[in-house]
This record gives sequence, structure tokens and C-alpha cells, in this order.
Amino acid sequence: MPTPEQWLEVRAHLLRHRHALASKAAGEYPDVPKVAGTPLLTSPHWMPAAPVPLADLSLELARSSPLPGFTSDLLPDGFRSYSDAMAALAAPAVFENRETYRLLGFTDRRLTFGIGSYFDGIDVGEACAHEYAARELGHTDALPSRAAVGDPCDPSRRPTNVAISTLTIRHDQATGEATFFLHWRDPKRVGHAGGMYQVLPVGVFQSAGDDDFSLWHNMIREFAEELLGVPEVRGADYRTWPFARRLTSAARVSYLGMGVDPLTFATDMLTVAVIEAGQFDSLFGDLVSHNDEGRVLEGLPFTAANVERFVHGEPTQAAGAALLSLAWQHRESLLCA
Repeated sequence: MPTPEQWLEVRAHLLRHRHALASKAAGEYPDVPKVAGTPLLTSPHWMPAAPVPLADLSLELARSSPLPGFTSDLLPDGFRSYSDAMAALAAPAVFENRETYRLLGFTDRRLTFGIGSYFDGIDVGEACAHEYAARELGHTDALPSRAAVGDPCDPSRRPTNVAISTLTIRHDQATGEATFFLHWRDPKRVGHAGGMYQVLPVGVFQSAGDDDFSLWHNMIREFAEELLGVPEVRGADYRTWPFARRLTSAARVSYLGMGVDPLTFATDMLTVAVIEAGQFDSLFGDLVSHNDEGRVLEGLPFTAANVERFVHGEPTQAAGAALLSLAWQHRESLLCA
């Protein structure tokens, strides 16, 4: 059993080398398909052959049974879970145990969810990532927690929270030019994927205090919070909220697939929102440079060179890299729809 100081040493190694560790951890799953040449793990029935309009996905909320708890020998004495240790020893600025919608199954464009919690994912995913970093440092020889999870794309094996990751593209129909936006996630502010680039907005699928079971409404809140710096949205009326009405009219939103980070098992729905340039500028003229989770990059030209840079040349979260790669593959249908 490590001391708090030893636990923090491994945690620091994990934060500093998260991208390299994720790329290496993909090798633990040689038989699991990867998304678009990236480390992101997936299941064949999660990946459509072509972009699917978000509205074509249907949701069901079902009763879920609790899963067996995961324990770890790599926690300091006195801590029962990884989230307990993080809260006491290394809490980021944003770290709260919210109720989430937990993925139970996905077939024929129908997603079934139950109720879970944010720390469910931390207690399994970050614990397994910590275990992997500890092995890299020579503190352990085995990966028992990872072995207990088994197939990371099987939601019956672990609590599976889903983040909706959205590549936002500003498209000028007159010139054909397109730009996209990325987020650098500050490791001091976030509990997951700190020090890495990611698309934006991204948000864990959860209620906003009004039991609103809608992928699109979840995305609207994240657009407002991450791109405009709006304080956390709770209990919104999407029929009367001007921003929600305008964004719903302007955005063409597609689902491209779903995948699992090989290091942390973070599970992301991969979506693209294409917005015509004039409407984008009207909606996001006050685009922030920083938000509660990190720095927002100015619009980057959606070109092969920039896609290659952030897919293979920069420390980009696996889901973001996969989404960029898929969006480039499907650029004609996404931009010309």
C-alpha cells in the first residue's frame, strides 16, 4: 500500500505523460478495433458507415442494476476509492460527483441509459490509468483492475459514463473555407485528460437539474458554457431560450461513432456540428479565449495539414483525434449536406 507521497508521484507521472501512456495502453487491446487509425477503441456496431443525423438516434432510460465495486491495492491507507484519494490529495478545480446517464447498451441507433454518477467513472477509469502509470514506473508488475474490466467496450463490465464530444466547424459556403476549434485542457482544472487538446464543446451526458434526457440539450448547454463562458446552465427552457432556438436552427449535427479511451476507459460519442459562417459569427462573436477548463484555440483552417497535426503530431485526446480523422474522411458529406 503506497504512502500519499508515493500515490502523488504516480499521479504526477500520469498527468505528465497521459498522451504517451494512452497510446501505449492501446497495445493492451490488439483484438479491439481502433477508430480511424487512432488509439480510440470501439465496437463495430458503434460505428456507422456514414454520418448519421443526431436526430436519428433514439434514447431509452431504463432501470439499471449496480455493478460490482472495484478495489485497488494502489490507494493510500484510509481511502476506499480513487475519487476519495483525488478529492483529498489532488483535486482539480472542477471535481463534483454529479448524477449522470450511464450507458447500458447501443443497438440499431438506439441508446439505452440508466442512472450513474460521475465518480463511478473516476473510480474505475482513473484507477486503471493510475495502475498503468504505476507499472510504467516499476511500482507494480500486474494490472489486476484493468483485467477485471475486461472488454472496455462492454458497458455491462463497468459503469460507463458517456461524454458527448463535438467538433465545431464554421463553414463559409461562399468561399468553401472551413475552420474548427480546439480546447487545451488545463490539468489544474480538470479531472480527466488534462494537458491535452480536445475538440469542443465536450460534456458528460447528464441532467441539468430538470431531468432533461436529451443529447442535443446537453450539447446546447456545453456550447453556451465552453464557447461563450456562460455560467453553468440549470433548468433551461429550450423552447424560449433565444440562444438555444438560434443554435438549433443553425447547427447541422451528425453522429460519427463512439469510442473508449484505452488508458482511462472514458467513453465518447463523436459528433460534428457544422454552422454556416454568418450564423456562427452571430452566435459566437464573443467566443472566449479561456473557460473554466482551459484555453480555447482560435479557429484553425480545416485542412489536411491541420488534421494531421492534431491527430498525430500533438497531444490530442484519443476521442478528439479520432473525431478529427473521421470528420476529414467524411468532409464532403458533412460540409455539403
